[in-house]
Amino acid sequence: MLTHPPLRVLIVDDEPLARLRLRGLVEANEEPRAEVAAEAGSGEQALAWLKDHACDLILLDVQMPGLDGLGLAQALRGRPFAPAIVFVTAHAQHALQAFELEALDYLTKPVRRERLQASLARAAQRLDERAAAKAREAGAPHGPGAAPAAEAPVINITERGRLLRVPLAEVLYFKAELKYLTLRTATQSHVMDGSLSELEQRLGDRFLRVHRNALVAKAAVRELERHVPTDGPADGDGDNGGELGWAVRIAHVNEWLAVSRRQVAAVREALAGQR
Repeated sequence: MLTHPPLRVLIVDDEPLARLRLRGLVEANEEPRAEVAAEAGSGEQALAWLKDHACDLILLDVQMPGLDGLGLAQALRGRPFAPAIVFVTAHAQHALQAFELEALDYLTKPVRRERLQASLARAAQRLDERAAAKAREAGAPHGPGAAPAAEAPVINITERGRLLRVPLAEVLYFKAELKYLTLRTATQSHVMDGSLSELEQRLGDRFLRVHRNALVAKAAVRELERHVPTDGPADGDGDNGGELGWAVRIAHVNEWLAVSRRQVAAVREALAGQR
């Protein structure tokens, strides 16, 4: 991860006690480091402050008198290098609308320390992506024909009543498990709906189908080895249970995923392309 100074956070909530609690949680967070740049008791106050100041992240209450949180997010939408927004509210019914406004996360009160830490980590990740995009843009041709840096892609998932945005660059693999999918990152596993076939079409050549039940990020594949299958009888993908088969080791988590015989050549090609 790229290094950067502490995240500058603007807290917007009409309840002073709620702002005080959030300030304490932000300032107590060790990684990533963060500091409260300012507080605002309304959407109008926040807009006025943002005219002359900048921040990396807004912790934003939804329901406030006057300009509410959704209205403030809409007003900031489309601004170049607008701060990331994390909604903080006691009312979860606004979650879908919040993510339609491209919120980074949605926290329910009372905010738990670990959930806020995860949101701050996502904000830091977004800063890193922007810095990398700026660096690429600085080395690329400029002028009317130059293409703007693209927003880093994310996977939107619903998990235990919350909507999450997981940067695609963090995904190591997707694996089919009965009626759902598991999305694996270096630090977490998430359960999501969908199909591997649909994901394979959407994600293009960044991911590789290694088996009928697994779609793996090419950059996460570390080695290909012969392994004895542990999934029981024949799996319908050209492999016989109990016979020596193939598997790939996944970076960061050191897990092994089975590779179907028909995909061995494609995996070898992907590994060769990383050298």
